[in-house]
Amino acid sequence: MSDRQRVLSGVQPTGNLHLGNYLGAIRNWVEGQSQYDNFLFIADLHAITLPHDPVTLAANTYTLAALYLACGLDLNYSTIFVQSHVSAHAELTWLLNCITPLNWLTDMIQFKEKAVKQGENVGVGLLDYPVLMASDILLYQADKVPVGEDQKQHLELTRDIVNRFNHQFAKPNQPVLKLPDPLIRKEGARVMSLTDGTKKMSKSDPSELSRINLLDPPDEITKKIKKCKTDPTRGLEFDNPERPESNNLLTLYMLLSGKTKEEVAAECQDMGWGQFKPLLTETTINALKPIQDKYQAIMADKGYLESVLREGRQKAEAIANQTLAQVKAAMGYSMPL
Repeated sequence: MSDRQRVLSGVQPTGNLHLGNYLGAIRNWVEGQSQYDNFLFIADLHAITLPHDPVTLAANTYTLAALYLACGLDLNYSTIFVQSHVSAHAELTWLLNCITPLNWLTDMIQFKEKAVKQGENVGVGLLDYPVLMASDILLYQADKVPVGEDQKQHLELTRDIVNRFNHQFAKPNQPVLKLPDPLIRKEGARVMSLTDGTKKMSKSDPSELSRINLLDPPDEITKKIKKCKTDPTRGLEFDNPERPESNNLLTLYMLLSGKTKEEVAAECQDMGWGQFKPLLTETTINALKPIQDKYQAIMADKGYLESVLREGRQKAEAIANQTLAQVKAAMGYSMPL
């Protein structure tokens, strides 16, 4: 049994990861993974809260698992599994649904924003996924959950559900569910869109030109950087609010080249975009090559990938089913005979 604190995190399998996902989150996980006992899952149950394509769901799930490994997640510290392979996630969600007041969910900012877009087609899943998220966390009795600004409210909800459950069903001083804390990691890079330096790089942006995906081939990367938005000023600089694109592209170059901010500022202060773009292109291609090579090798060895996910499921299930049994016992259920 590890004495490291347990961290839980999940990412939806919506196709390809981009540089924003990698530099903003995954690279930090990889660098800090040895400090924790990490449970990292592919959130395919969350992936259907919005209309999804059944033809690509499984393939995207395997792609994401392979990318996790290719980016350097180490199975000595990290358990990688698929959410839907562990049925306790769905079962605990139902049990927690029945003690979660409806108004807690209708007050969620993300629900309000997304529901407006879907109008009358909005599914119960979109309202309810914060309870699924709570179940994801609580099944593994996680100590810490990495959260960005947009998910803080959901972790607060998880803590509210824990307190409510333990108050209603646990003995005093013997909580059934553990209260998780947010893990505010050192600030990952905030990578902005290539077509608009004021907006975050996002999977949901309709333009492919707005993001560089981890699996983009060199010619695609070259095309995207060639077409990316710039400004007419010669000489590149960080942190000028009037020049968001300059700041974003220099930040990308800094992160992918491994140079310091000072080094990059000095190197690029007199450059024109025509000189800088080929430099950024070459640096990006070189930085992604080891990840892409490793990804291809993993995808070519299907047996290996399946064994990782099988072992991940077995390890996750053992913990999740134990928690689920404790929850059901506390709620007064008979146990299967």
